[in-house]
Amino acid sequence: MSGLDDAVRAVAATPRLLVALDFDGVLAPIVDVPSVARPLPASAATVGALATLADTTVAVVSGRGLADLAAVSGFGSPIQLVGSHGGEFDGGAVLDEAQRTLLDQLTTELRALVDGVPGVTLEDKPTGIAVHVRGAEPTIATRVLDAVRTGPAARPGVEATPGKAVLDLTVLQVNKGVALDVLRERFGADAVFFVGDDVTDETAFARLRSGDVGVKVGEGVTAATYRVADPAEVTTLLAALLAARCP
Repeated sequence: MSGLDDAVRAVAATPRLLVALDFDGVLAPIVDVPSVARPLPASAATVGALATLADTTVAVVSGRGLADLAAVSGFGSPIQLVGSHGGEFDGGAVLDEAQRTLLDQLTTELRALVDGVPGVTLEDKPTGIAVHVRGAEPTIATRVLDAVRTGPAARPGVEATPGKAVLDLTVLQVNKGVALDVLRERFGADAVFFVGDDVTDETAFARLRSGDVGVKVGEGVTAATYRVADPAEVTTLLAALLAARCP
């Protein structure tokens, strides 16, 4: 942990810092019903405090749709919210006519595929739809995800992003790595502190540069340099960053 402590102190000294965080599994524990997820109170308070510091931008970058992310997180300005794996910035995502048609077809096909399957739910998003199987029996979950991958997800123009017990389908070609690049440029950040837990966060870890800090939450292969066990340890980590950055 001493290596991470040193990295936190070093990145906290950056003139203009971007703190980018995933939501589920990072600020909020993973739950079976996504709509009831909430950030740990101490993490939420620290995120809010970081966002008030000079030359410090805090962004929550999630696979959730932007409206859903705002509802479950409770965050607002000055905290930046980025939804749909980077498909939604500043309140919206714009699809052209062909993309809207493809999304309608994708939604219809998925509803027919999972209708009545126990434990499987769909989450509508402005640029796609997510198939959640956390509540399904393992054999059912595997069967449904295999069917989605070889069916709707294989359509030209559809991008599939696997996560923990979820397959996220979008008609926009986006990922969190691109989102991180956009945020870095938009806010003129000299360094980035990024924390994520899922395979969808690996595109962001892969975009980190010298002087940045990437922290993986939980187990699994990762491109992040550092690791913590769970959202409770993220709370401690954010508190250390805040203490080191405060004048």
